[in-house]
Amino acid sequence: MHVAIQSQGFDLTDGLKDYTARRLAFGLGRSARHIVRVCVQLADINGPRGGIDKRCRIRVRLEPSREVVVEDTQSDMYTAIDRAAERAGRSVARSLRHRRAVRGAQPMAAALDSGSVT
Repeated sequence: MHVAIQSQGFDLTDGLKDYTARRLAFGLGRSARHIVRVCVQLADINGPRGGIDKRCRIRVRLEPSREVVVEDTQSDMYTAIDRAAERAGRSVARSLRHRRAVRGAQPMAAALDSGSVT
Protein backbone atom coordinates (compact mmCIF):
# COMPACT_ATOMS: atom_id res chain seq x y z
CA MET A 1 0.00 0.00 0.00
CA HIS A 2 1.62 3.22 -1.20
CA VAL A 3 0.68 6.31 0.85
CA ALA A 4 1.22 9.91 -0.29
CA ILE A 5 0.53 12.73 2.19
CA GLN A 6 0.35 16.37 1.08
CA SER A 7 -0.45 19.58 2.89
CA GLN A 8 -2.02 22.77 1.68
CA GLY A 9 -1.83 26.06 3.55
CA PHE A 10 0.65 24.93 6.22
CA ASP A 11 3.95 23.06 6.65
CA LEU A 12 3.63 19.30 7.03
CA THR A 13 5.62 18.24 10.09
CA ASP A 14 7.14 14.79 10.54
CA GLY A 15 4.92 14.26 13.59
CA LEU A 16 1.74 14.98 11.63
CA LYS A 17 2.92 12.80 8.75
CA ASP A 18 3.71 9.90 11.12
CA TYR A 19 0.38 10.30 12.93
CA THR A 20 -1.52 10.23 9.63
CA ALA A 21 0.35 7.12 8.46
CA ARG A 22 -0.38 5.33 11.77
CA ARG A 23 -4.09 6.18 11.64
CA LEU A 24 -4.31 5.00 8.02
CA ALA A 25 -2.53 1.75 8.87
CA PHE A 26 -4.99 1.19 11.70
CA GLY A 27 -8.07 2.13 9.66
CA LEU A 28 -7.13 0.43 6.40
CA GLY A 29 -4.84 -2.35 7.61
CA ARG A 30 -7.30 -5.21 7.19
CA SER A 31 -7.93 -4.23 3.57
CA ALA A 32 -4.32 -3.37 2.71
CA ARG A 33 -3.82 -6.21 0.22
CA HIS A 34 -6.63 -4.79 -1.95
CA ILE A 35 -5.34 -1.20 -1.85
CA VAL A 36 -3.05 0.09 -4.58
CA ARG A 37 -2.55 3.68 -3.42
CA VAL A 38 -3.72 6.12 -0.75
CA CYS A 39 -3.53 9.89 -1.25
CA VAL A 40 -4.11 12.15 1.74
CA GLN A 41 -4.58 15.89 1.42
CA LEU A 42 -4.43 17.91 4.62
CA ALA A 43 -5.54 21.52 4.30
CA ASP A 44 -6.01 24.59 6.46
CA ILE A 45 -8.87 26.15 4.52
CA ASN A 46 -9.11 29.56 6.23
CA GLY A 47 -5.43 29.86 7.08
CA PRO A 48 -4.67 32.14 10.03
CA ARG A 49 -8.32 33.24 10.44
CA GLY A 50 -9.09 30.07 12.43
CA GLY A 51 -12.40 28.31 12.80
CA ILE A 52 -13.60 24.87 11.76
CA ASP A 53 -11.34 24.68 8.78
CA LYS A 54 -8.91 21.78 9.05
CA ARG A 55 -9.73 19.34 6.25
CA CYS A 56 -8.50 15.81 5.69
CA ARG A 57 -9.37 14.22 2.33
CA ILE A 58 -8.43 10.58 1.81
CA ARG A 59 -8.56 9.00 -1.64
CA VAL A 60 -8.12 5.21 -1.69
CA ARG A 61 -7.51 3.43 -5.01
CA LEU A 62 -8.56 -0.23 -4.90
CA GLU A 63 -7.26 -2.95 -7.22
CA PRO A 64 -9.82 -3.30 -10.01
CA SER A 65 -10.14 0.45 -10.68
CA ARG A 66 -12.45 1.37 -7.79
CA GLU A 67 -11.89 4.49 -5.75
CA VAL A 68 -13.15 5.55 -2.33
CA VAL A 69 -12.98 9.22 -1.34
CA VAL A 70 -13.66 10.43 2.20
CA GLU A 71 -13.40 13.93 3.59
CA ASP A 72 -13.79 15.42 7.05
CA THR A 73 -13.47 19.00 8.31
CA GLN A 74 -12.89 19.86 11.97
CA SER A 75 -11.34 22.61 14.09
CA ASP A 76 -8.44 20.26 14.98
CA MET A 77 -6.38 18.54 12.28
CA TYR A 78 -5.79 15.41 14.38
CA THR A 79 -9.54 14.98 14.88
CA ALA A 80 -10.15 15.44 11.15
CA ILE A 81 -7.52 12.77 10.41
CA ASP A 82 -9.00 10.36 12.98
CA ARG A 83 -12.53 10.69 11.65
CA ALA A 84 -11.56 10.54 7.98
CA ALA A 85 -9.31 7.48 8.48
CA GLU A 86 -12.07 5.67 10.38
CA ARG A 87 -14.65 6.47 7.70
CA ALA A 88 -12.22 5.46 4.94
CA GLY A 89 -11.70 2.09 6.61
CA ARG A 90 -15.44 1.47 6.84
CA SER A 91 -16.05 2.65 3.26
CA VAL A 92 -13.27 0.48 1.82
CA ALA A 93 -14.52 -2.57 3.74
CA ARG A 94 -18.06 -1.91 2.48
CA SER A 95 -16.82 -1.55 -1.10
CA LEU A 96 -14.89 -4.82 -0.87
CA ARG A 97 -17.91 -6.63 0.64
CA HIS A 98 -20.09 -5.31 -2.16
CA ARG A 99 -17.59 -6.44 -4.79
CA ARG A 100 -17.44 -9.93 -3.24
CA ALA A 101 -21.24 -10.14 -3.11
CA VAL A 102 -21.58 -9.08 -6.73
CA ARG A 103 -18.86 -11.47 -7.83
CA GLY A 104 -20.48 -14.31 -5.85
CA ALA A 105 -23.90 -13.55 -7.32
CA GLN A 106 -22.74 -13.60 -10.96
CA PRO A 107 -22.34 -17.39 -11.32
CA MET A 108 -25.81 -17.92 -9.84
CA ALA A 109 -27.31 -15.33 -12.20
CA ALA A 110 -25.58 -17.00 -15.16
CA ALA A 111 -26.93 -20.40 -14.06
CA LEU A 112 -30.46 -18.98 -13.76
CA ASP A 113 -30.19 -17.48 -17.24
CA SER A 114 -29.10 -20.80 -18.74
CA GLY A 115 -31.91 -22.66 -16.98
CA SER A 116 -29.64 -25.23 -15.29
CA VAL A 117 -30.73 -24.35 -11.74
CA THR A 118 -34.14 -25.50 -10.57
